[in-house]
Amino acid sequence: MPPTPSVWYSYAVVRVVPRVERGEFLNVGVILFARTEHFLSACIAIDRPRLRAFAPDLDVATIERHLDAFVAICEGRAAGGPIARLTPSERFHWLTAPRSAVIQTSPVHIGCDADPRAALDALCATLVHPV
Repeated sequence: MPPTPSVWYSYAVVRVVPRVERGEFLNVGVILFARTEHFLSACIAIDRPRLRAFAPDLDVATIERHLDAFVAICEGRAAGGPIARLTPSERFHWLTAPRSAVIQTSPVHIGCDADPRAALDALCATLVHPV
């Protein structure tokens, strides 16, 4: 049996930071980019009760709309606006650029897997879903 080819990818965790000055956050998703596979996708999983307990005054509906825009940008859909028309690499770097906002991303990390979609699902399960 031939060895399974490995695909290098970059990923970042998507975080909700209700009070930026405190630096506390809740992981709500993962963005993964595999250049050689032309793969850019996001897995968003908001645990609404947990988010409300973490930040009772947060407008969760607005957060969800902004996170939907992250997904639209990853997918290159018109709903993502002009950023969605950029190349996948440019979109990934735009989404993961450091910012001081309620929605932020972690530093970019790298990984290797034969299947970027499976890697994204595994990262989301490990880093986002409650233990």
